[in-house]
Amino acid sequence: MSDEVLSAGEVESLLGAMENKGSDVVSGESAVPPPRAVAGALAPPLDVRGVVQEKVSPYDFKRPERVGKEQMRALQSLHEGFSRNFGASLSALLRNIVEVKLTSVDQITYSEFIFSLENPSCFNLLSAAPLDGNLILDINPSILYPVIDRLLGGGKETSATSRRPLTEIELRLVSRITNLFLSELRHAWEKVVPLELEVERVESNPQLVQIVSPNEVVVLISFELTIGDVRGMMNLCIPFNSLERVSNKLTANTWVSVARKEATEQSKEHIAQRLRGALVELVVQLAETRITTADLLGLRVGDIITTNQGVESMLSVSVEGVPKFHARPGAVKGHKAFQVEQRLASPQNNAEPA
Repeated sequence: MSDEVLSAGEVESLLGAMENKGSDVVSGESAVPPPRAVAGALAPPLDVRGVVQEKVSPYDFKRPERVGKEQMRALQSLHEGFSRNFGASLSALLRNIVEVKLTSVDQITYSEFIFSLENPSCFNLLSAAPLDGNLILDINPSILYPVIDRLLGGGKETSATSRRPLTEIELRLVSRITNLFLSELRHAWEKVVPLELEVERVESNPQLVQIVSPNEVVVLISFELTIGDVRGMMNLCIPFNSLERVSNKLTANTWVSVARKEATEQSKEHIAQRLRGALVELVVQLAETRITTADLLGLRVGDIITTNQGVESMLSVSVEGVPKFHARPGAVKGHKAFQVEQRLASPQNNAEPA
């Protein structure tokens, strides 16, 4: 390599040559005519030099979207119904109004989920056969300790949130909440796949549990719980590996076909058994007549009101205001009674044409 140093004039000439070359490139691009617009179509966007601009979509390799949009919409619809049912069940357990609202259904990496949680927390490791792997249910301490306080008979006043792991007694109380959550989640998922949900263990430090690799994609389903003035989050983490086997069932077509499933004989019999114990009002009409208001005001004890009802005529028996039977009056063991003689047809069959 030569030790010669370029002079100032030589440097200026080199820079000038580079500028001239750049201007030629620009002029050459500007000389290209813009694409001809087709009738009925929008012309592609052009930059200041007349060059066609291509739309570029950003892609983050750290957060790949492996779950399809249709599956994500199905998960959102499924857990919206779950949140309402879980809120009603939790309100009955705590004997206080609890509002549970689905806030988001997102795809993130497992490491992002772990580092977003508080420490300590109530970190439940779940098994969900026949899904592969484990699920995570995290309950934020900001809502967990007020729930425990109400289970122990506390009032509406709130105390400062404790920053410590749960005791054995508190773990027993929290198990009632998690079991209720799993029960409602089981009912919500039974239209897609029947799940056998169980809590394998409970940890206080989320970073000690690794169900998948840090860069693996998970579906994070977040719920916001509101009890009076207290709010907190519950997070359900489902790895993509667990959803991969049932992803074909999480579609809009499958969802609609399952929702429109016809009633079976077993379901009809189950409903009939529940209705057999229901109380209904039974009314027997002995007679019917009309009198004037003057006669009504003049009634005294011992007066007799005549009717058009014959002694041998049938009586009308109504169930919840709807005539159902014809009967005859009588007595059984000194009590007034009636004997059903015949069943009336349904009202729509007796309807007279207009």
